[in-house]
Amino acid sequence: YGTKTAALSTTLFNDGKACGGCYQIVCDGTKVPQWCRRGTYITITATNLCPPNYNLPSDNGGWVGCRRSGGMRFTINGRDYFELVLISNVGGVGEISAAWVRGSRTNRWEAMSRNWGSNWQSLSFLNGQALSFRVQASNGRIRTALNVVPSNWRFGQSFKSNVQF
Repeated sequence: YGTKTAALSTTLFNDGKACGGCYQIVCDGTKVPQWCRRGTYITITATNLCPPNYNLPSDNGGWVGCRRSGGMRFTINGRDYFELVLISNVGGVGEISAAWVRGSRTNRWEAMSRNWGSNWQSLSFLNGQALSFRVQASNGRIRTALNVVPSNWRFGQSFKSNVQF
């Protein structure tokens, strides 16, 4: 995501569910006009959690849709019987509500569970199989990346799909 990332408050981060979501930050020219350029903004990606500042409100986020270049990415970590998949570069709402994996030999969609943030886990033995992923965004839209991971994959590798929201 480059340098345009930010940690969110507890409320906005929502136990990691907002990880990957995009927010628009606008300078409040009514409070500090000397430091604001009227009509400008920056779009950031939520990537972490920061401690709350109880002197500031934390419930008025500037959520915007995410525009991403290229397809979603899948980074596979873990070990046999534990695939930890980081799903990144997610466009649209940017927030994932559900994910599934399908191995070429098992040939059935298996629901993954959220481990933390945008990391999803499977407790199946998927080694030596080509992998497909199905991703559901928080707005209910679903995209499927078929055979995005070849059968000779190894833990620690990342794979780009041609699928995007």
